[in-house]
Amino acid sequence: MKIFGFRPALWPTVFTIPALVVLLGLGSWQVHRLFWKLDLIQTIESGLAAPAAPLPAGDVDPDRWNYRHVTVSGRFDHSREFHLLAHSKRGNFGYQIVTPFRRSDAPGWVLVDRGWVPPDFKEQDSRRAGLVEGEVTIRGIAHRTWGQGPFVPDNDVARNLWFFPDVQAMARLAGIGPVPTLLVDADETPVPGGWPRGGQTRVDFPNNHLSYAVTWYGGAVVLCVIYVLWHRRREREEAAGPERQDR
Repeated sequence: MKIFGFRPALWPTVFTIPALVVLLGLGSWQVHRLFWKLDLIQTIESGLAAPAAPLPAGDVDPDRWNYRHVTVSGRFDHSREFHLLAHSKRGNFGYQIVTPFRRSDAPGWVLVDRGWVPPDFKEQDSRRAGLVEGEVTIRGIAHRTWGQGPFVPDNDVARNLWFFPDVQAMARLAGIGPVPTLLVDADETPVPGGWPRGGQTRVDFPNNHLSYAVTWYGGAVVLCVIYVLWHRRREREEAAGPERQDR
C-alpha cells in the first residue's frame, strides 16, 4: 500500500512514528505550559497591582492571596527564626531570615520572610540591632510557598538550614501551631543595622514555552520531510536500477 505516493519501508517507519509522536507530544505540552504561564503572569500582575490589604485571619487561601500586597501587625519571636538558603536579587549567596510573627490584628501566627543576609550576618549576634522588638506593622508581599524539588536536599533541621520553606514544619518546631501555607515577604523598609534586607520577592517569570513549542514542532516537520525525501530517493534508485541493467 502506498502512502504519500510511495510504499513505506518497514524499519524507517518503525523508528519515525514513535519519534514523531514524542516530538508532537513535547510541542503540545509546551503549548499547554505557555497558556498556564500566561495565566499565572496575568494573575500575579493583577495581584501586585491591587492596593495593600490586611492579611485575613485563619486558614488563608494561598492561591487567592498569592503575590498580593498585604499588611500584618504584631510581634516577632526572634528566638525561633529560620535560615532559608537563598541568593539575593543580585545573585549573591546568603540566607533569607524567616521569623514567626504573632499577630495582634487577627488571631494566630504567620511566618514572615524578613529579608536576605550574607553569610557573615547569618547569626543573630552579628545583627542585634535588627532584632526589632515590640509591636510593628509589616508591609510586604504574600506568596504561596514552594515544595521540595527533585534535586533539592532535605531540610537540615538540626543545623537550622532550610533548602525549601516547609512552613508547617517550621511552625511545629516553633511551637506555634498551624500557619497559613504562605510567606509574607517584608518590603524594602530598612531595619536598624541594615540586616536583614527586605524587598527580595522575585516576580520575574521567564516565558520561553512558545520558542520551545516551535522547536519541537519544527523537529517533527523536519523529521517528516526527511522521511518523505528518503523514500522518494529510494524509489528513484529502484526505478533507475532496471534501466542501468538494460544498458
